[in-house]
Amino acid sequence: MTKKILVTGGAGYIGSHTCVELLNSGYEVVVVDNLYNANEKSLEVVKKITGKDLTFYKADIRDEKKIDEIFKKEKNIFGVIHFAGLKAVGESCQIPLTYYDNNISGTLVLCEVMKKNNCKNIIFSSSATVYGDPHTVPIKEDFPLSATNPYGRTKLMLEQILGDVYTADKEWNIVLLRYFNPIGAHECGDMGEDPNGIPNNLLPYISQVAVGKLEKVNVFGNDYDTHDGTGVRDYIHVVDLAKGHVLALKKLAANSGLSVYNLGTGKGYSVLDVIKNMSIAVGRELPYVITERRSGDIATCYADASRAKEELGWQAEYDISRMCEDSWRWQSKHPDGYKE
Repeated sequence: MTKKILVTGGAGYIGSHTCVELLNSGYEVVVVDNLYNANEKSLEVVKKITGKDLTFYKADIRDEKKIDEIFKKEKNIFGVIHFAGLKAVGESCQIPLTYYDNNISGTLVLCEVMKKNNCKNIIFSSSATVYGDPHTVPIKEDFPLSATNPYGRTKLMLEQILGDVYTADKEWNIVLLRYFNPIGAHECGDMGEDPNGIPNNLLPYISQVAVGKLEKVNVFGNDYDTHDGTGVRDYIHVVDLAKGHVLALKKLAANSGLSVYNLGTGKGYSVLDVIKNMSIAVGRELPYVITERRSGDIATCYADASRAKEELGWQAEYDISRMCEDSWRWQSKHPDGYKE
């Protein structure tokens, strides 16, 4: 029997790419998204890429009655991949209550409804922010956890909450996936990251400079202890990340209990490395200016992803040049994202 997967936040950037991989792997997909920071057009593209259909409900995961109705109507949902949440670090510092309400209350409601409907398999999209400022790199899953901003704290609290759920009831199977920095786009060029307003993340920002919507890239600090003084991060292609979720589902199906995996390439690229690779993809030098460091930013952060390789059979395939080429194909074809 085909397994049915509920994907919360499935119209978003990582969610939509994961829907493609799920459909291509033979799963049935049900998407729940309130479209706060996503566009339903992304799901049309998912159908076009895969040639398969999915079911979409516009709903907020905090709406317990509506989520319960969806579970009752869909019947036999095998598991949930939970992406829905607010995700901008800077914004979380300005409106922390909104972040705690949306990310934590939403997940509590979701888990209550799952329990009520006897669906106890969940993959949670966590983040490398739960490592705070790591004492060494590469970062392993058993490193001490802490958070430096409200967004990171919601991820850390939810990891702890899901751990408590498992401790109390061993029928649950929970996979916590700690993403590093997802970038890139689907190779068709019609699906990619489409942030509202001025992007918070580096690559969509560079892309908007490349299409002329923004004047120059701001590089926050060039006096870090790194090879060129700019911050180093582990950038991972969104398609590699999406494939990690499909492999994590196979893990869940074997009643795996509680598992934690880093999803990253295991390589660090600096801000200037990314600008350089993006300039090559675009075919001209992109302008940037060095400005003050941002508070809360750390020098270096990249993953040890060997556990995911050993236990899930997963590893990142795409390198930084491919990530930039795919990002540029999407941005140049769709300078206004899905809004055009």
